Amino acid sequence: MKLLEYQAKNILSEYGIPVPRGVLLKGLSEIENVVARLGGRVVVKAQVLAGGRGKSGGVLTAEGCEAARKAASGLLGERLVTYQTNAAGEMVNSVLIEEQVDIQREIYFGITYDRETQRPVLMISEEGGVEIEEIAVKNPGKIIKVWPDPLTGLQDHHVRALFKPLGLSKSLFGEFMSFVKKLYAIYMEKDAAMVEINPMIIASGKGFMALDAKVIIDDNALFRCPALVEIRKVPDDEKQEVDAREKGLSFVSLDGDVACMVNGAGLAMATMDIIKHYGMEPANFLDIGGSSNPQKVIEALDIIMKNPKIKLIFINVFGGITRCDDVANGFKKALKERPIDIPMVIRLTGTNEEEGRKILEEIGYGTYTGLEESIIRLSETYKALKR
Repeated sequence: MKLLEYQAKNILSEYGIPVPRGVLLKGLSEIENVVARLGGRVVVKAQVLAGGRGKSGGVLTAEGCEAARKAASGLLGERLVTYQTNAAGEMVNSVLIEEQVDIQREIYFGITYDRETQRPVLMISEEGGVEIEEIAVKNPGKIIKVWPDPLTGLQDHHVRALFKPLGLSKSLFGEFMSFVKKLYAIYMEKDAAMVEINPMIIASGKGFMALDAKVIIDDNALFRCPALVEIRKVPDDEKQEVDAREKGLSFVSLDGDVACMVNGAGLAMATMDIIKHYGMEPANFLDIGGSSNPQKVIEALDIIMKNPKIKLIFINVFGGITRCDDVANGFKKALKERPIDIPMVIRLTGTNEEEGRKILEEIGYGTYTGLEESIIRLSETYKALKR
């Protein structure tokens, strides 16, 4: 779960981490009062989940009420152009109006999970305000990393290792340590997948401050954070995945045009591999799981059919706990409620496969038993559609 900037900063404030004064606005009626309260010099920030807002025109400075109103009106109700593709992206429904602060130093700081070491990794770089990917490519030596043991937690020597390369005055170390330890507490206590402050700044007369904040919460831990679930904003490109998860399905959208519906994550991965091996591209990963529940098949087909790009559907069921007749009944019910005009290739094998095959034959769908024969049929159908 990705948090909007203002939501992330609310969490930072709860932990005592300094952030610029700011007010969230969804309209323009209060903007004059807000700008005056913040001192007249403000930054207007579009509240969207996509990165690179500055490059996309989503972060604007303004001097005075009139300039702030113009900046906000140009963002609210508009789709922010994605700078990488120059295509229309997320709709801007709110803006964060923040005070401008005088910046003495910009620093990059981030915490995420390192799969190689199976530990949290804290990263810092003096190249603040730049995307970490750019730093990694252009100046990898500028990124300092430490890997605390999750059992013993973040230690003082880890913080010293991050602080020393920055070349800052020793008088700032105590404040720096407090700042970093609070961020690590957020990462651990909120079950975060990422906490990124870019830039983390030293502001004139105010010390360390989080000028921007990006927080991603592990979806698997959201049951421990009901307050966050209530404020969740799902980006357009993740709505299908979230919808599938709520229905007990594992779904990931991909860029291809051959939709897959499979039972079991391992078989789903193998199915995508063999689709690619035969020169096609999978449109999704979709695991209906191991339960014998026809409703899951209906919901899985509903999710698949929301993708306008698909040209072909491959259903690959290996019946174990999942019974082939239950899958067939779900498929039959789904087609009765919402006919599908996209070609389908169906493989059914395993528990109750004969019963499942008969159910599908009654509604005009033949099935295959072997994976090889079914994938060959899939490939032939795909090639015919491409002609």
